[in-house]
Amino acid sequence: MITIKKYAAIDIGSNAMRLLISNIVEQEGKETQFNKSALIRVPIRLGQDAFTVGEISEENIDRMVDAMKAFKLLMKVYKIEMYRACATSAMREAYNGKEVADYIFEQSDIKIDIIDGKNEAAIIASTDLHSFIKTDQAYLYVDVGGGSTEFSLFNDGKMIASKSFKNGTVRLLNDMVNDVVWQETEKWIKAKTEELDNVIIIGSGGNINKIFKMSGKSQDQPLSYLYLNSQYQYLNSLTYEQRIAELGLNTDRADVIIPATKIYLNAMKWSGATKIYVPKIGLSDGIIKAMYQGLL
Repeated sequence: MITIKKYAAIDIGSNAMRLLISNIVEQEGKETQFNKSALIRVPIRLGQDAFTVGEISEENIDRMVDAMKAFKLLMKVYKIEMYRACATSAMREAYNGKEVADYIFEQSDIKIDIIDGKNEAAIIASTDLHSFIKTDQAYLYVDVGGGSTEFSLFNDGKMIASKSFKNGTVRLLNDMVNDVVWQETEKWIKAKTEELDNVIIIGSGGNINKIFKMSGKSQDQPLSYLYLNSQYQYLNSLTYEQRIAELGLNTDRADVIIPATKIYLNAMKWSGATKIYVPKIGLSDGIIKAMYQGLL
């Protein structure tokens, strides 16, 4: 007997909001399948408000309400049985974040959970990450967002450390990450990985996914440090307009992709990793899995 459940996840990030609709296929004697039915991404850069002026603007509140109403209708059309909406660092740090979440609930009937960095890392860890992690290998999982970057270290198949740093692409674009944050990140990565051999990076986030897609590699193949560095130099050599026109990048991707690549390169350098794997996982996938597992 086959059972199909329809779940949805809303990820309210610092650079964009996403609605993931997933079909969960249960079949006796077989592993449960999580099949993406639709992914809608809305480029509302909340981090620009939250990190520069400390509050979400009226304009962006209106845009969020419109997006949430649209998400609500889409979930109705798809006949979603269960959903969760999670907001990360921009909503966490905006002093009106809670007020905005309450207002959106009034207007759209969608309840938003504002989660901390540790929860964010735990939700992402509940994805298919385990299927990439071999027990005889050390991995540093790096999830780069607009407001923060989550690092999780795995060894012998278990997570042994995790840390969130206020170093994200929107902050970097606004020159809001000082040397101390970089130094703390470097110190943490080096301290946690110095006893480990041949660390491999697992990267997630829209920017590394885009670079991986541009490489034309198959999902089970990693990118090398040399390749990522050459892409970084190439992206830097193009203007913002050229990145949109020649590489087909979205307008809200063409600027953040450079600081994101810098974070991944530094993580590789400080951990001694020469390879980065890019599985198709992120917070929205994690929300679906966590709901299914009864963790959310």
